[in-house]
Amino acid sequence: MRARFKNFQVRHSREEKVNPKLTAHQIELAQVEAEIEKLLDTLTGANATLLAYANKKIEELDTRRQTISKEIAEMSIETMSPQKEQELSYYLDHWDSIEFDDKRKAVDGLIISISATSDHVQVEWKI
Repeated sequence: MRARFKNFQVRHSREEKVNPKLTAHQIELAQVEAEIEKLLDTLTGANATLLAYANKKIEELDTRRQTISKEIAEMSIETMSPQKEQELSYYLDHWDSIEFDDKRKAVDGLIISISATSDHVQVEWKI
């Protein structure tokens, strides 16, 4: 992780960046979540047909929400603030002495997902 983070620091400037695509995804995510909430609120007293329709629509919206969330996670590392970079750098430099929650924050800032089988471990990095 330390080597990957150091490479990331070299590739990115210290300027704080604004990513319009990230902002658009965050707005879209809020809209999708609001639509899901609105559908859930209307389910009280609904008949079976309406429940089936709402369930299908909620599943579609939830899939979209998950896709947007993943895209936001991928883009957010590109717009990492200098403070966040310093925090991650500190965590990695002091890995053996920091608390578990701090280790979790560092991993959350650097890794999208980890897939493991008995033969193989695959790490999907944000950076």
